[in-house]
Amino acid sequence: MTEKECKFDYRKYAEAATRRLVYGFLGLVATVAVVIFFVWAILHPHKPRFVLQDVTIYEFNISQPNLLSSNLQVTLSSRNPNDKIGVFYDRLDIYASYRNQEVTLANLLPETYQGHLEVTVWSPVLIGSAVPVDPYLTPALKEDINAGMVLLNIKIDGCVKWKVGSWVSGCYRLLVNCPAFIPFSGQVVGAGPAIKDQLAQQCAVDV
Repeated sequence: MTEKECKFDYRKYAEAATRRLVYGFLGLVATVAVVIFFVWAILHPHKPRFVLQDVTIYEFNISQPNLLSSNLQVTLSSRNPNDKIGVFYDRLDIYASYRNQEVTLANLLPETYQGHLEVTVWSPVLIGSAVPVDPYLTPALKEDINAGMVLLNIKIDGCVKWKVGSWVSGCYRLLVNCPAFIPFSGQVVGAGPAIKDQLAQQCAVDV
C-alpha cells in the first residue's frame, strides 16, 4: 500500500464532524420548540381579566392655561382565568389619560405572581402636578366638566409571563385600558370634597 493511499484526510473528517454537531443542535432546538408549542396549544392560556372597581378624584383642575393638576386613587382587580397556568406581572406602569394624553405620572405596581384562578387587587394613587396638555384639551375638558361627565382612561403598560410547572415563558407586553366615566357637578375638583365613583368596569386587555 502506498503512502498516498494511507494518508488520512483530517480536513474532511473535521468538516463532517462539524456538520453532525450543527445538525444535532438544530434537531434539539426544533424538538424543544415543538414540545413547547404542543404544551402551549394543549394548555391554551387565556389572558388575565381586569376590572376597574372604583375611582376617587381628590383634585382635577386646570390651574393655568394648558396646565392640568390631578390627584386620584383607583382600585382595580385582575383575575387569572387559567386553572393550569400561573401569571407573573412584571414592570406594570399605571397612569391616567384624557383624550389619549397622559395626565398623571406613571406609578409602578409591585411585581406579583398570580396562581391558578386567583384574584389580585391594587389601589394605587395617581398624581399629575401642573402637567402641560395640548391647547385644544383645555376647552374640551371645560365642556365635559360643565356637561357633568368626564371620560378618563386608566391604562396599564407592562410585562406578563406565563408559568407552567417550573417553566416560565419570556416577557409578553401587556396593555390594559379601563374607561372611567366620572360624574362632575359642573365644576372642577380642588379644595372641595372628593368625588368617588363605583364603576366595576370591565377593561380591554391586549397581550
